[in-house]
Amino acid sequence: MAATGEEAAAMDSISRVPPVYPTVLSLGGSSDSRGEPSKTAADSQVVPVAPKKPTSSSDGGVETAEEAVEPDINELCTDMFDKMAVFLQGELTGTCEDYRLLENMNKLTSLKYMEMKDISINISRNLQDLNLKYASLQPYLDQINQIEEQVSSLEQAAYKLDTYSKKLEAKFKKLEKR
Repeated sequence: MAATGEEAAAMDSISRVPPVYPTVLSLGGSSDSRGEPSKTAADSQVVPVAPKKPTSSSDGGVETAEEAVEPDINELCTDMFDKMAVFLQGELTGTCEDYRLLENMNKLTSLKYMEMKDISINISRNLQDLNLKYASLQPYLDQINQIEEQVSSLEQAAYKLDTYSKKLEAKFKKLEKR
């Protein structure tokens, strides 16, 4: 529904002229000719004044900013703080779970390192035992090496004896044929 005539002119004049609202009201003091409060020592309390609602000659169903229902700020603050608390609780819970996971991983890693330490201690102990056994067997191993050298020298003597006996046999057969 479009505004016509006087309504259109009234709306046009309202939109062009910025509204002038008194911002403060002094208690107990006088004001000068412009409607502004005078500055006196007795003006210690200053109270803000709410802006006046513009009056219109007809109710066109248009709601102005001053007429709009303002939501309750306390409810909005409470709702915001509740939602912020839920958000922060979730963030802190996630962080706590991360730290709990890290703690469990550290405990498991520590247990694994302790197992590895025990294994390495056992390996070291077994290696020392083997070194001691090897040291105790060393004289016998030396004897085995000496026997092996003697056997190889006997084997070479046996080969020499075999070749010599073959030569003798060949000479004997040669002499026998004559």
